[in-house]
Amino acid sequence: MTITRRDLIKAGMAAGTTISMPSILRAQTLPDDARTVRMVMTDLKIVDPTLSIADVTYMHGLAVYDTLFAFDSKLVPQPQMVEKWVLSEDKKTYTFQLRDGLQFHDGSSVSAADCVASIRRWWQADAGGKLIMERSSDIAKKDEKTFTIALKEPLGILIDLMAGGTNFLPIMREKDADRPATEQVTSNIGSGPFRWNEGLVRPGASFTYDRNEKYLARQEPADGLAGGKVVKVDRVEWQVITDQQTALAALQAGETDFILEPAADFYPAIENDPNLELQALNTSGSDLYLRMNFLQPPFNNVKARQAMLHLIDQEAFLRVMAPDSRFAHPVTSIFGNSTPYSNDENTGWYKKGGDPERAKQLLQEAGYAGEKIFIFQITDWAAASNAALLLADTLRKIGVNVELGAMSFGEFTTRRANKGPVKDGGWSIFISDWSDYNLRDPIGTSFLFANGDKAWWGWPKSDEYEALRAKWVGAETLQERQALARKMQGVWWDFVGAVMLGQIVQPTAHRKALKGLIEVPHSRFPMWNMQKASS
Repeated sequence: MTITRRDLIKAGMAAGTTISMPSILRAQTLPDDARTVRMVMTDLKIVDPTLSIADVTYMHGLAVYDTLFAFDSKLVPQPQMVEKWVLSEDKKTYTFQLRDGLQFHDGSSVSAADCVASIRRWWQADAGGKLIMERSSDIAKKDEKTFTIALKEPLGILIDLMAGGTNFLPIMREKDADRPATEQVTSNIGSGPFRWNEGLVRPGASFTYDRNEKYLARQEPADGLAGGKVVKVDRVEWQVITDQQTALAALQAGETDFILEPAADFYPAIENDPNLELQALNTSGSDLYLRMNFLQPPFNNVKARQAMLHLIDQEAFLRVMAPDSRFAHPVTSIFGNSTPYSNDENTGWYKKGGDPERAKQLLQEAGYAGEKIFIFQITDWAAASNAALLLADTLRKIGVNVELGAMSFGEFTTRRANKGPVKDGGWSIFISDWSDYNLRDPIGTSFLFANGDKAWWGWPKSDEYEALRAKWVGAETLQERQALARKMQGVWWDFVGAVMLGQIVQPTAHRKALKGLIEVPHSRFPMWNMQKASS
């Protein structure tokens, strides 16, 4: 019998022992390290959070820069750098006043001019920012601490857009922000709770952040990304350890305190170690889905798309996509499970086990006559690959002619742009995921567009849905947007813009001595508030 690496790992798990592995050992933890936290993170390639939407860049931005507003744990925007703001009676002019004592890391005061320049730069990159720019007649400094945004027409979601766009809105020094959003800012001088330690940068190996002693935290308790950003340690070191075995060995030995994304194979070993624990800091995770090609048969017919809606057994797909059922959940709302807009409108199609007979009937009504359905199988992404295999098997059981196209993610991203028929290199279905958190935003989240050729891959089209989505920008209250979300979802599940396969949450691993980690409804968590038990 051949003994695989996976077998050896499982054997170690079953024994509940520390896994012995080759290790690139970091410096041993010493008593004077009690106020230093070491975290195994992914490599930081881009440091400008306006330029990149990568999670690691976003988390770097949260450490170094401060923001005007931020979402709390319930995705309600709260003021951060802003002390107060006023909306004019005609709802077209916002006036913002900054808090006292805000300073950049170089000692200069944060001014309204810095905010104006930073917002103008963010406008160039973020979909929500571009909407504000289109609706604005002016943005200007009023005095050193006050600036205004004047609108051509009311925009009820302006604060929400500034609090949590797809692209981070970091407040930079005016001289840094006065450059195109396509040109990286590398100074790393913000006004945030941590300072970037340039002298300890080890590209591809480690990055270091020191506590900003002059940072003035808000008085409110930390809540999501909002509230007081109180730093309780002196230093945080990001370690880049690409080998999962080495990372776990370092965690078990106390050479590191935290692993961002531990391999699922290691969950039992982590939980069997009395000094370690798993914790889902990202409370919303990602929603996997299948996207159909609206331009080609059979899915240019709405009944064929509805057939897929009835066919899918989410519990079965979650079993092959998620390694641990504790971190896997069905999702039936196009607005995800964790957002304020999640709802149950028009979800009568959901059924445990799916409904293969109904799916088969709908395909027949769509006129399906044995055409080849091409499904992408992304081989270097296990969850998506396994889901594609199950989907192909499920379709074949109801008589569908399926071809699986095994390829790397890079190859997939090139071929999915082909709008032609399968015989000419086109496609029928692909499987991917989207952050549950981002599904709160139908203006900035391209997955939720249904404007045909201008839509995201799959090119869904529904004029009725798009008319409703257009009203989102004018909705002034949360309640109005929630009511609109129900109408949008009702239409979506009729024309079937995509089919959900389930929600997966990725836990982190850390030593139990590391306390105060903040849970957030997305994958970009902050480093403030955490501390070691002995510090």
